Amino acid sequence: MAKNLVIVESPAKAKTIEKFLGKDYQVESSYGHIADLPSKEIGVDVAHSFTPTYEVSPDKRALVKKLRDLSKSAETVWLASDEDREGEAIAWHLAEELKLDKSKTKRIVFHEITKSAILKAIENPRGINYNLVNAQQARRVLDRLVGYELSPVLWKKVKTGLSAGRVQSVSVRLIVEREREIQNFNTEASYTITAEFTNEAGKSFKAKLPRNFSAKDQAHDFLNKNIGSAYTVADLETKPAKKSPTAPFTTSTLQQEAARKLYMPVGITMMIAQRLYEAGLITYMRTDSVNLSQEAMQAAEAEIIRSYGKEYSRPRNYATKSKGAQEAHEAIRPTDMTQHTVNLDRDQARLYDLIWKRTLASQMSDAQLERTNVKIEASNHNEVFAASGEVLKFEGFLKVYLEGHDDDDEEQEGMLPALRVKEKLQLQGITATERFSRPPARYTEASLVKKLEELGIGRPSTYAPTISTIINRNYVEKGTFEGQPRNYSQLVLKGKDIKEAQLTENIGSDKGKLVPTDIGIIVNDFLVNHFETILDYNFTAKVEEDFDEIASGNEDWTKMMKDFYSHFHPNVQDVEKNAERESGERILGTHPESGKPVSVRLGKFGPMAQIGDAEDDEKQFASLLPEHNISTISLEEALTLFMLPKTLGTYKGEEVEVNNGRFGPYVRFGKMFVSLPKGEDPMDVNLERAKELIEEKQKADAPIDNYQGEPVQKGVGRFGPFIKWNGMFINVSKKYDFDNLSHQDIVSLIEDKLQKDKDKVIHNWEEEGIKVEKARWGRSVILKGKTKIELGKDVDAQKLTLDQVKEMIAQKAPAKKKAAPKKTTAKKAPAKKK
Repeated sequence: MAKNLVIVESPAKAKTIEKFLGKDYQVESSYGHIADLPSKEIGVDVAHSFTPTYEVSPDKRALVKKLRDLSKSAETVWLASDEDREGEAIAWHLAEELKLDKSKTKRIVFHEITKSAILKAIENPRGINYNLVNAQQARRVLDRLVGYELSPVLWKKVKTGLSAGRVQSVSVRLIVEREREIQNFNTEASYTITAEFTNEAGKSFKAKLPRNFSAKDQAHDFLNKNIGSAYTVADLETKPAKKSPTAPFTTSTLQQEAARKLYMPVGITMMIAQRLYEAGLITYMRTDSVNLSQEAMQAAEAEIIRSYGKEYSRPRNYATKSKGAQEAHEAIRPTDMTQHTVNLDRDQARLYDLIWKRTLASQMSDAQLERTNVKIEASNHNEVFAASGEVLKFEGFLKVYLEGHDDDDEEQEGMLPALRVKEKLQLQGITATERFSRPPARYTEASLVKKLEELGIGRPSTYAPTISTIINRNYVEKGTFEGQPRNYSQLVLKGKDIKEAQLTENIGSDKGKLVPTDIGIIVNDFLVNHFETILDYNFTAKVEEDFDEIASGNEDWTKMMKDFYSHFHPNVQDVEKNAERESGERILGTHPESGKPVSVRLGKFGPMAQIGDAEDDEKQFASLLPEHNISTISLEEALTLFMLPKTLGTYKGEEVEVNNGRFGPYVRFGKMFVSLPKGEDPMDVNLERAKELIEEKQKADAPIDNYQGEPVQKGVGRFGPFIKWNGMFINVSKKYDFDNLSHQDIVSLIEDKLQKDKDKVIHNWEEEGIKVEKARWGRSVILKGKTKIELGKDVDAQKLTLDQVKEMIAQKAPAKKKAAPKKTTAKKAPAKKK
């Protein structure tokens, strides 16, 4: 038995640390938090200083017993969880639940997993920082109270199954408000003027008129004035300029840049960064500090000089602008500056490359430029054309890295040919192009993170889960609309002729952008109307500042909770008692035939249109199409929904109709249902088109083979091509020619799938209807009917007994009736150490 037990929160981290410590050290993982608030009750004693009750979840009990046994036999226990508030809380829970002897327990922290950092941490242990623990508790308790008290109000006043959260709801508000800005934006057209000239040496370049024209006739008149005009360089200004590198990555800037350059969602970026950290390749990836240690700066300087030369090196310190930036000591950087690349999977290698380049660039020289501004005058009018360009004199940091931008329209200045004052220029042509003002862009994941950080809402560890939560709750979705064509005109002057052309551009694409759903808008409006404080940006930012004050030891967390709850709880009670039910209803107008009101609102099965008021016994209903939105649908669009279902005729003796359902429009042919292709209007479908869709469906569903007396079909779904056999869907990998599957291919696919399903079964208690199977990422899962329990990696599923599994299922199953509250001993928050 090892003398020293080191407990970290991640198995990958444990594996890396084990390489640096000798045989006297045993490294184990807690697999994150070993204790948390209960999942089926609020778990906070409001009446007694908001004391939280923590419990060990059933799937962690075996792990806790193992760690407790190991800690008893060890001479020293080292709590080595991450250095942020969550990590400190994990260390505290371990000390409490394992009942560790304080005299032999030491807390160590490090922001990189390298041998020198680990050994230095062991030489400099400390105690548990209870200020950080209290800050984590304050966030956990406050968010639990907000969620548990607001959600039931939403069930009563909007729709069952909804939930609310402090940071999530504010994030949805940002997205909803941006959507309304877009909807209310009035587009204005104007004409931009661009001229192309050649100088006396025959080199061409472009110049622009600094102002636009509001109407086509004005632009046309201007082009007319230029017929026969002569042009001269009126003014030429050349001056030196420079570009400086940006700071090393923080959590939010890494998320933003990975989204821009690598097209990675925020959650994926954090998952990959976590793996790089646990492998000892980068420093801790949850930080809002831009600082680099002196050791890191010296290592970067040495590598820059070695790889690029002394003139490229310029060590720099950066100031952290983010409020409360104290979660970590350094920015995100490589642990070894000499390691330019890593031999890992593609995404890990790409993210590491981004971090390495950004870090080195931050310590490099400015890029030296020469910027030229030119003014060009005409002989026939007083308008002046302007052109600008820049020449790169010394690359500096640009040799390694250039930061990306969110603005799609940002133009990089190009080079200008050598020009001189009074030089005569030859006009090649002038173009007047119609351009439209644009509404603000919808948020991407990266730009939402940037906005939250600007407002001081949330912290590095909260951004990724916040975005995942609002998408999973269906308050927000990733846009899929590719855009639509818009015509614009262009006038071109060539010689003495002005010609007009009609061109087309694509506008309104929301692909990959964050778009609020109907339910997201309705929930947001209800919360904003009734819980103004919770949804207020300044309040949410102030809460984060309070957490920072608690972490610094300057504020008592229970006092903060009392101040908050004394206003929040009465507000909840008042809204629950007095607020009207909210469905997002909009009255669109009057039905032209019956004179009844036509409205849209949120119904039991989603957004719907209605003819008639609430008292009307003969009111009619119709589901909105996926492309419709309660807040924007027009009366005409709503009325077309009531033309469905529409009978198209008969085909092969069966009635054919087109209709709209919960999952979109479809054609019904007897008992067959055929979904319409995305974007196809059901009102445009006639019998001939319906026949095409039916035949395509029949052809797709027709058996392509037979195995063991059961037909085999094939198709393409959300996850790619598949074959279907005996109710089983089997993905077809790229190694097969999907269009030309042979009988042997089909046999191999089915038998491989059957064998995989057989291999993943660990236990099968058929009489009990219970199975334990292998799941993804090295985990296991318990299955009984609709009950599914995912087990942690620390659970040895092979050793589970039926009784143990039954106990876990009983813990998971919802209670049939409201049980009396258990008498539990609440674990009090640690006292603030003086």
